[in-house]
Amino acid sequence: GMDDSQVAKTIVKFPQLVGYSLEESLKPKVQWLKELGMDDSQVAKTIMKFPNLMGSYGLEKNLKPMVQWLKELGMDDSQVAKTITNFPQLMGCSLDENLKPMVQWLKELGMDDSQVAKTITKFPNLMGCSLEENLKPMVQWLKELGMDDSQVAKTIT
Repeated sequence: GMDDSQVAKTIVKFPQLVGYSLEESLKPKVQWLKELGMDDSQVAKTIMKFPNLMGSYGLEKNLKPMVQWLKELGMDDSQVAKTITNFPQLMGCSLDENLKPMVQWLKELGMDDSQVAKTITKFPNLMGCSLEENLKPMVQWLKELGMDDSQVAKTIT
């Protein structure tokens, strides 16, 4: 769990948290995170990194569909739990506007589904980068240095 100073820091970071229903919002989300395979320390780390997760995103509308999509990419429960713990902001990204285009782009670089799943697990913050402003210019630069698609894919993963 969280100690008093961690709770205080989390509330300072996201004061709206104290306004959410314990029974209707907070407890079900914590239980769901545990069902994904997170232990208490991973749940605490996730909440401290991204307290918005506990209130701003609906379990049925946002969180469960996101996890289902990650699993459809080939991620198992432990990979999903690790990904959310390391970069819980991923759960706030738009599937259609951010994540699906990113995965499509990674596949265009030559990655298969298992490589995409492994990349997201290992470097989940990559999914928070802008394709147009960060990744595509970086890949273009790497190609200008003489790398081919497979070398570029290995470099960014």
